Order: sequence, then structure tokens, then C-alpha cells
Amino acid sequence: MGYVLEHKDLLDLSLGAAILGTGGGGDPCIGRLMLEREMAGGRRVEIVRLGEVADGDHVIPTAMMGAPTCLIEKIPRGDECALSLRRLEAFLGVRATCTMPVEAGGMNAIVPLIVGAQLGLPVVDADGMGRAFPNLYQDTFHVHGVPGTPMAITGEHGDTVILTACDNFRMEWIARGVTIRMGGCAHTAEYPMDGPTARRSAIDGTLSVGLALGKAVRQANEKHGDPFDRLVGAVRDTPYRHGRVLWTGKVIEVYRRTTEGFAQGWVRIRDTEGPGETLDVLFQNENLVARAGARVLCSVPDLVCILDREDAAPITTEALRYGQHVKVVGIAAPPILRTPEALEVLGPRAFGVDLDFVPVEESAP
Repeated sequence: MGYVLEHKDLLDLSLGAAILGTGGGGDPCIGRLMLEREMAGGRRVEIVRLGEVADGDHVIPTAMMGAPTCLIEKIPRGDECALSLRRLEAFLGVRATCTMPVEAGGMNAIVPLIVGAQLGLPVVDADGMGRAFPNLYQDTFHVHGVPGTPMAITGEHGDTVILTACDNFRMEWIARGVTIRMGGCAHTAEYPMDGPTARRSAIDGTLSVGLALGKAVRQANEKHGDPFDRLVGAVRDTPYRHGRVLWTGKVIEVYRRTTEGFAQGWVRIRDTEGPGETLDVLFQNENLVARAGARVLCSVPDLVCILDREDAAPITTEALRYGQHVKVVGIAAPPILRTPEALEVLGPRAFGVDLDFVPVEESAP
């Protein structure tokens, strides 16, 4: 059965979503504050299980897209995604019965909850990524052949573009251009689908995973325990199954630029518990590959999470700074993301990195 999200859950969910965001997806703190405002006004958020979605339901996922660096200066007005959903409904001639995250990481885990609160729609406890990815076609919806369009894209001034595309790659290319024109970030309603399509193409229970991971870290800190031990233990009780600390060190260099609608670059972390080796983490909004010399410790679709060394607070790619003391944690992706079909769009080569995917649990220590 579903449940109603409570105010006490918001901190855990935003923390867990930031971990699943692997550095991207937007800062969930902003989303949490926006959702708190909605709930303080008496609005509620109902979460429904994926298995509860009926055949006749109309599911319209909602999300924010663009470069997370832009979000630092461009705080959303708050109703952009709700406008996208309503305008897509009008175009399709249907009424949504629920919304759902496109990605379970970062702010985009929170955005559909805001939409649900504003429009009185239940939110499905599922998503298409199990984490965050930078491109619209990098999800299980696309892998299962679900068209991403028609979609609606709304900017901060209330401008909306309704987009239809011949395939999901063209959808990404055109929507990215629109988002750049809207100032680098925009708000979408996309991948409209019926109940059976949602049940076969979405990753089940990812909002609950975010809640569990955030709760584990919070409770460890409150009890002065080791948040990394608790995090790794909590991962074992989820479909992700495996997690481990890959690196402990200090950030000694960051290269980052906002280009083509993404925050792209790399961060170098010097080992502080060994001979002083360095780890390079490549990112495109999200962390993609963690490599120490020729050794690949973790790569997409598995999760590369850079966390504060003391309290395991996630550090987003736009917040990386010289001198931060961090631990890098690798978390195995859900099995659906590791299939050959999924790796074509989610593996290292999908990002131009000439590497074969090796599961994090099998990678060199």
C-alpha cells in the first residue's frame, strides 16, 4: 500500500536523493525547501507503489533539466513543472492520474513531489534511472522503447514549448537547445505513458531507497557512529545490493565548465591514507568514472558518490572545491541498468569514455 509523505521524511529523502544523484540531479536542498513550503500550506503528498498503478492510469513524469550550476543563481519560481504537466495534458487530451520521477537522484527526486502537492496527484514510488543521468534518453523508459515525446518544457517566465520528436535522441538534442534558450535550466513533463507501460519500464521503489539511505546516514551521525558503515549496510538491503568506500582523500584540483547545457569537467582527489596516489573523477552533471591511473574503480551505470569525509554529506559537482576532505563511495546500479541494452546508452562508451563496464563489486580495490 502507498503512504502519505510526512514532514519528518523530507530531510532523509533529500539526503538520500543527493546520494543517488551521484553529484548531479540538482541540489535537493532547494527542492526540499520548496516542498516544505507546499506542505506548510496544508498540501499533502501521497506516494503510491508501482504495482498499484492501474491499467487505465495516465502517468506523466516530471523533472527539471539543464546544468546544475545554473540552479545556483536561478532558483525556480516553483510552479514550472506543474505548468508543463497541465499544458501537456491539454495537448494530449488526457488527464494525468499520477506523476513520477524521471530520475531518483538529486532535486529531480523532489520535483514530482512538489507537482503532486500542487496538483493533488499521487506520486509513483519509481523512476527511470535509479540515480541521475544527464541526458533525457538515458533511462529505462527509453531502453524499453517508450517514446519520450510529446513533452512540455517550461521556463521561469512561463513560456512553454510542446515538443514532438522522431526519436528520443532527437528529443534530447532539441530539448537541450530549448533549455539553453530558457537560461540553462527548464522544467519538463515527458514520457507520458499508461499503467502497463509504467509497470514494465520503471525501476520500482527508488523513492523508498532514497529515504532509507538518508535515514541511515542521519541516524549514524546523530548517534556518533560511522555514517559510511551505515550507508553501505543500508545499500545491502536495497535492490542496489553492493556498496563500498573506494577512496579517502583531499580535493586538490577541480576543472569545471558549463557548456552545451551541462556542467562538465573532472575532480582530482589525493589519497590521504596511503602513498599519495590521485583519483580522477570525470563528470557530466553526474560523476561518471573514478579512475586511479590505469585502475578503474567505478563507472556508469554504477554510482560514483563523493561524500564529506566526516558526515557523509553528498557533494554535488557544482559544489566541489579545492581542499575538501572526502570519501568516494561506489554503489552498484540496479540490475536493470546493467543489461546489454541499457549499457548501450548508460555505459562508459555512451559518454565517449573508451572503457568496458566492470561492476563495482568486481573492480580492483
